[in-house]
Amino acid sequence: MPPNDIIYEGCLVTGSLFNEPMRVETVRPSGTDMWVVGLVGIQSERFRKVTLNKTDLETLTILDSKFSYNGDGRLLRLGLQAYSLGIAYEFDPFFGLSISRVDPLPHQLEAVYDYLLKLARVRFLLADDAGAGKTIMAGLLIRELKLRGLAEHILVVCPSNLSFQ
Repeated sequence: MPPNDIIYEGCLVTGSLFNEPMRVETVRPSGTDMWVVGLVGIQSERFRKVTLNKTDLETLTILDSKFSYNGDGRLLRLGLQAYSLGIAYEFDPFFGLSISRVDPLPHQLEAVYDYLLKLARVRFLLADDAGAGKTIMAGLLIRELKLRGLAEHILVVCPSNLSFQ
């Protein structure tokens, strides 16, 4: 009996021989009624190469893994949007600005995007004249660091009369 009638590349197999469902990657004949099968664990993603005979194949449960297109399209779209937002900062250098509700001035953009974010060590003292937009710069910097996954803890020290901002 040829192996393609029982087991084929892409199908899922379960049984007492494996501790998790396995996806068949390769099937190669190895003599009479023997096959060398390359398998990948569904949960562990571990590759295993095993030699199976006809009786081993009969003990396995073979699940068809043909593609089906009867899933929820709205969920797929939501997942794709979440993924694209998760990696958007890699393609948009002003990502934090594009999703914020502020209109920064050119000197604020230059300070945040041309100097602060390009430094290797991310510790800053942001000081400027009164009314120069330190709050906007700090907000943009914090948002960019959080979106890029570069900051876990942020300490903001300011005078008590400005803490409401």
